[in-house]
Amino acid sequence: MPTHKIIVAIDGLSSCGKSTLARELAAQLGYNYIDSGAMYRAITLYFLRNNVDLSDPAEVINAIANINLSFVFNERRNASDIYLNDENAEPYIRDMLVSEKVSEVAALREVRSFAVAQQKRMGRRKGIVMDGRDIGTTVFPDAELKLYMTADPEIRVMRRFQELYAVNHEISLDEVRNNLELRDYIDSTREESPLHRAADAILIDNSNLTREEQLKQVLALVNERIQTTDKQH
Repeated sequence: MPTHKIIVAIDGLSSCGKSTLARELAAQLGYNYIDSGAMYRAITLYFLRNNVDLSDPAEVINAIANINLSFVFNERRNASDIYLNDENAEPYIRDMLVSEKVSEVAALREVRSFAVAQQKRMGRRKGIVMDGRDIGTTVFPDAELKLYMTADPEIRVMRRFQELYAVNHEISLDEVRNNLELRDYIDSTREESPLHRAADAILIDNSNLTREEQLKQVLALVNERIQTTDKQH
């Protein structure tokens, strides 16, 4: 039996299925799943609720000082919910208004420093799967397994549209497409920890993969890395 747990870092653009894979992978391995995107969304929710001026670093720093984030396991969903100052923020963070602002908020140096510090603490004991934009490059550059996920742009748009349409029948394909294009641009060109594929990250293009096929492929990679880690120790 393997004795050494590892860190699995999953990066990629929006709506590539990172969170779905990470959640399923963590469940299979008995690891903790950390949704870094939910952290940035919860921070964005707080900023929107409190009308924080993103152009004022002092105001941003003061706002961050009043934010406490935690993950609490939800048995009904069989997943962890993000809590913002003791409130379950999960029902609110997928709102389109949050989606439109999250990349802008996440690009702020002060916000990233705050979130990355928390994420690094979560990873100290290993045995975690974390997905985001800079997990393999900034948060866990020494992660035993790094994945970079991608998919055809139109497939990503349709996935995101179906997710949002389930809760908002007013949403349009063009709105979703424009939002994804903007987020891709901000995530890839921001000054602080921009999204890019780590040199040692394995590319996973899931355009034509089922969830089951993707999970099977990645589990094989994980088991290979765990065996390697065991031999090294």
